Parts: sequence; structure tokens; C-alpha cells
Amino acid sequence: MNDKIFKGKWNQFKGEVKKNWGEFTDDEIDRLEGEKDILIGKIQEKYGKSKEEAEKDFNHWYNNLDSRMRD
Repeated sequence: MNDKIFKGKWNQFKGEVKKNWGEFTDDEIDRLEGEKDILIGKIQEKYGKSKEEAEKDFNHWYNNLDSRMRD
């Protein structure tokens, strides 16, 4: 996935991030500013996962988004 595309569509993705990782506050999500690597790091931190687990969770979430949101 292209980081620029992810960042460019961040406003569309924010609600989906909140649905999937409900422990994030709205403020935490806003501060991510569409930075995929920071989101993965926060998933690690908030949910006590390894980097590999957090990346796997992120990729699974992203791949299951509606294709209209991704493309």
C-alpha cells in the first residue's frame, strides 16, 4: 500500500480505525495524521502486540476495507 494514498485518504479512514481499534480516543486518531507507521506503533503500544502482529492486524484491516475506500 502506498503511504501517500493512505495519508491522502486519512479522513475517510479515521472512522474505520475507530471501529476496528475502539480503544483509541478521537484525539489519538486525529494526532496520527494518516501516518501508517505511527498507527502500527500505536496498535503495538495500546494492544500489547509485537511489531509483526500489529502490522498483520493493520494489513488485515486495510485489505478488508471497502475497495472504494482503498483505491
